[in-house]
Amino acid sequence: MERVLGIGGYFLRSADPEALSAWYRDCLGLDADENGAWRQEAGPTVFGAFGSDTEYFGSPSQQTMLNFRVRDLDAMLAQLRAAGADVAEETQAMDGVGRFGWVTDPEGNRIELWQPG
Repeated sequence: MERVLGIGGYFLRSADPEALSAWYRDCLGLDADENGAWRQEAGPTVFGAFGSDTEYFGSPSQQTMLNFRVRDLDAMLAQLRAAGADVAEETQAMDGVGRFGWVTDPEGNRIELWQPG
C-alpha cells in the first residue's frame, strides 16, 4: 500500500496574506523561504480527528487547528505575550505526552503549542 510521507503544507485563507505570513515569521519564528517552504526539525506529528462539536479548537467555525512543537513552552508564551499576541492564560500538561498552550493569530485562528515531554 502506498502511504503519505508527511505533512506537505498547511494553507490558510487570509484577508491579508502578507501580514499574516509576517506574524507567523515574527512571532513564531517560522522562517519560510520565498516559496513558502519551511524546513522544520524532525519529530513527531500527531494526526487526530475530533468530534464536530468539540470546543477544543476555540471558535466553532474553526474546522482545523495547527499544532507546533516547541522546545520551551513557557519561553514561547512569554515571547508571544511580549509581542502583544492573544495568548490563552491556561496551559495543560498530559503525563507522557507533554505540555500545551494556545495562541490565536491576528485573523482568529487558534494555534496549539506543544512541548513534548
